[in-house]
This record gives sequence, C-alpha cells and structure tokens, in this order.
Amino acid sequence: MITARSSLATVAGLSIIGVLAGCTASDATTGSLGAENDYVDGDYTASGSYVSPNGEETIDVTLSLEAGTVTAVEVTPNPTNPNTEMFQGQFAGGIAAQVVGRHIDELDVDKVAGSSLTSGGFNDALEQIKADAAA
Repeated sequence: MITARSSLATVAGLSIIGVLAGCTASDATTGSLGAENDYVDGDYTASGSYVSPNGEETIDVTLSLEAGTVTAVEVTPNPTNPNTEMFQGQFAGGIAAQVVGRHIDELDVDKVAGSSLTSGGFNDALEQIKADAAA
C-alpha cells in the first residue's frame, strides 16, 4: 500500500508539473493560463458625463492599472449643485471598495454608497480609459 500511494503521489506530481510546464511567467503573474494582458500598465484619467435631474454632470476618474487589474482609483467630483455635490462625494468615497483589485474588464459599476446616477459618469470614463490603455 505504501508503494501504491507513493506511486500515485509521484504520478499526481508529474501531472501538475506537466500542466505548469505550459505556463509562462506572465501567466503566473496574472493567475490565468494562456490569457494575455490587453492593457498597458500605468495611470489613466478621463472625464465621464451623465444626466441628473439638474442637467448634465461630470466626474474625473483616474485609474492605475497593473496587468489589467485596478490597483488604485480616484474620482474627482465636478458638482453643479448641492445635491450633486453630496452624491458625487458619496460615490468618490465608496468607489475604491468596488473596483480596486478587480480586472478592468469585470467592472460594471451600478450603485455606490447610495449614488446611482454618478455610476453612469464613471462607466463613461471607464470606457475611455479602456480605449486609452488598450495594448
């Protein structure tokens, strides 16, 4: 029995080595087998717009990307009235928890910290950033 277990462990170990032999260094970094990074690392900024009950509003979004993953985000509000100021401020304070550590292609922000309309501006800016960062 001990010999059979040892042989089984050896076969299992060789199988894992065989699978890993096909990996590249970047695969190990991204955690995916065969997936390529479609984005250039760096910091990107874009303005996004959306329509609120008070008219058109904008926010500025800065994302830091590494291997397509968001490592930092900053939203700068550009409010035109007190309500917008409140909602954009709430959004800016809560967005990092929603996007940092996630791949940029997985992002589809809906409602953050009670602010639902501001996400339209964020998603607009995100599309511009994706285009700018494309490899």
